[in-house]
Amino acid sequence: MSDSSKEDYSDDFEVTPWKVEGSVDYARLMKKFGTQEITDELLEKFKSFTGELHPLLEHKFFFSHRDLDWILNKYENNEKFYLYTGRGPSGMVHLGHLMPWFLTKHLQDKFDSNLLFQITDDEKFLFGNKSMEEINKNVYENILDIIAIGFNKSKTKIIVNSKHIKHLYSTSLEIAKRITFSTAKSIFGFTNSTNIGMIGFPPLQGVPCFLPSIIEGRPTPVLIPAAIDQDPYWRLTRDIAEKIGFYKPAQIHSKFLPSLQTVGKMSSSDPETAIFTTDDLDVIEKKISNTFTGGQPTISLQKKLGGNPGVCSVFSYLKYMFDTPAESNERELRCRSGNLLCGECKHDLSSHSTSFISMFQEKREKAKDLVSDFMYSEDG
Repeated sequence: MSDSSKEDYSDDFEVTPWKVEGSVDYARLMKKFGTQEITDELLEKFKSFTGELHPLLEHKFFFSHRDLDWILNKYENNEKFYLYTGRGPSGMVHLGHLMPWFLTKHLQDKFDSNLLFQITDDEKFLFGNKSMEEINKNVYENILDIIAIGFNKSKTKIIVNSKHIKHLYSTSLEIAKRITFSTAKSIFGFTNSTNIGMIGFPPLQGVPCFLPSIIEGRPTPVLIPAAIDQDPYWRLTRDIAEKIGFYKPAQIHSKFLPSLQTVGKMSSSDPETAIFTTDDLDVIEKKISNTFTGGQPTISLQKKLGGNPGVCSVFSYLKYMFDTPAESNERELRCRSGNLLCGECKHDLSSHSTSFISMFQEKREKAKDLVSDFMYSEDG
């Protein structure tokens, strides 16, 4: 069965490359997308190369994959792989966007991998209502965030689609020529009202899957760490990879960081649902004080009945960025037993978040002098 199986968007949640709505059932989503669960056995193999597991893997924030076992086998046989991830510059960057980037940096450090980081400014123009002037401002601000993560400057190149189109176009034509509209429509849900720019965009997002092979002059493995909503793009690419002499790109998929409110994920379009890397510290404190929790209505009920960390945004954020697996397990036990109040967790999250953002903003400021060093060129 090909990777481009017919989508069914009839669930009580919706996950597409452009929209995530509802409470996502990740087991059902894996079945729908046709991806594989990251098993404990696969994590052990991963650990045999890295010496340790990143907390995002231990906590199962990365839960699904395509051909992760294959790419580890390639590495075991002395065939190094490139990393590829990206950012659609719809607005400012929030903590949820950083999840794949954190793991990408970890992988770059552990496997000494080259990284191509694609910024799809054209996508955000074609699929949204922002002007290119607005998007260009976002591109610059987003690049500062990318650099602030700490990627290896000598092994990382940022590609901005509209600026680097001459490096992308010929390969995008090879991809586009082998994809029928019927296939694209079945994967992305395109209709008669879809503008033709949107229909023509997916091959461009596929180019960095193959660019390493062009750079190296031989088929080169590529691993893509990304949120699972982006999977349809590379599913399309995987279907035609071998037809044009390349490996299928491997993927490792992350979950979504929940909204600060109730159901759903963080969103750049709704500032109250997310903590942004550019937020003032007092704004972060206020957002966290109003964050949805899994606690009881009163302190007495919390002590009697305990809370539900499974639906608590505060618990999710602490688990994502700040608590070790042992600390997270202890926090969960204390919460469920009624020995931990929501105010204590909010205090912890506020303290950790403001400290992290303060340091991150210093790195963003320093990144302004490094932008040109990270931009892609054929000269390396």
